[in-house]
Amino acid sequence: MKRLIFISMLILFIAAIGCKDNKEKDIHAQHTTEMVADIYTCPMHPEIIRDKPGTCPICGMDLAKKEIDSKMITEVDLESLLKPTNEFVVSTIPVTNIQKREEQIEIEALGNIGYDTRQVGSISARVSGRIEKLYVKYRYQRISKGQHILDIYSPELLTAQQNLLFLLKNDTANNTMIQASKEKLLLLGMSNQQLQNVIQSGQPSLAIAVYSNYSGHIHESPDKSTMNKESTLMKDISLITEELSLKEGMYLQKGQSIFTVYNPDRLWIILNIYGENQSLIKVGNAVRVVPETAPTKDFRATIDFIEPFYRKESKTLTARAYFNNSILKIPIGSQVRATIYGNTRDAYWLPKEAVLSLGIDKVVFAKSDGGFKAHKINTGIMHENHIQVLNGLNETDSVAINAQYLMDSESFIKIKN
Repeated sequence: MKRLIFISMLILFIAAIGCKDNKEKDIHAQHTTEMVADIYTCPMHPEIIRDKPGTCPICGMDLAKKEIDSKMITEVDLESLLKPTNEFVVSTIPVTNIQKREEQIEIEALGNIGYDTRQVGSISARVSGRIEKLYVKYRYQRISKGQHILDIYSPELLTAQQNLLFLLKNDTANNTMIQASKEKLLLLGMSNQQLQNVIQSGQPSLAIAVYSNYSGHIHESPDKSTMNKESTLMKDISLITEELSLKEGMYLQKGQSIFTVYNPDRLWIILNIYGENQSLIKVGNAVRVVPETAPTKDFRATIDFIEPFYRKESKTLTARAYFNNSILKIPIGSQVRATIYGNTRDAYWLPKEAVLSLGIDKVVFAKSDGGFKAHKINTGIMHENHIQVLNGLNETDSVAINAQYLMDSESFIKIKN
């Protein structure tokens, strides 16, 4: 009987010890799991270990939560590990999906300020003759409408004046011929005041004054010999204040353009639009302009004209926006930074880091069984930190949030169309 009681107590003691060991193992396993559950590491640099989310100090990539339980390990099967590395990548990098939303496109552009050629005026010689007196001395001189520009001696004008005075003296009743002579002098460039002075004095004027019909900056009109010089005028500072080639005593031909007058109060902004943004720019788009010479004088304008060609040695398209400079007084040639507000676009977007450029082709790493597979897509414009996806993905497809970290070299990527 005593022996039976001893055996029973021994069995109970052994069972109690076994339960205690199992309980301690469960507590240890639970403690280990709790500690490991909060470990974060970099997918590209596993030596980086943190106890909270953050970024990798080496590559800047977001830290991923480290999973070591058997359930996660069984997700990668042997078949996935044996796939070629140029077709399949095993990784636990976070994923994202394309998102459809409406975006207000903002396009950054650089440019400069130039004269509005619609406001350009030309001062021409109506008769052939010699310059007796020149009152404009240097390039870009500011002149006003009605200002005295030069005096010209013209044999043709002198003869026409003498004919009028002869008729007034010897044939006062011939009103038709007298009126025709007056009109001829007016057409040759004489003003009404000059004509009345000749009639009242009874003496022809040897030099006739030429006045400007425009206000603005005066430029010397280019001819065949000075066209190349004028084209580089803004590039060479020494040419800006150089004296005019037109001198007193020089002869002018009938119809010859003497000066060109540009209005500094009516200007346009010449903006350079890069190829990927050209389809987004339309006439009528609003523009915010910040001159580099006066950053506090930012103003608004509108795209009025898009040049239908590419300028020489330029890979950008040029758009013009006209504005009133009478108050701003921004110098001609100033560099500007502009923000063009394009049309609102409803499209599919991905973070630009999720798309990898191979030159002509664009690829993403699509989520597949146990890893990622390189997949070709067609993209559109890039806006801020997102890129437009035209086709190649569905809304349910998951792609790696950062494609660059899933490749060692572009040559490893193999795309099957």
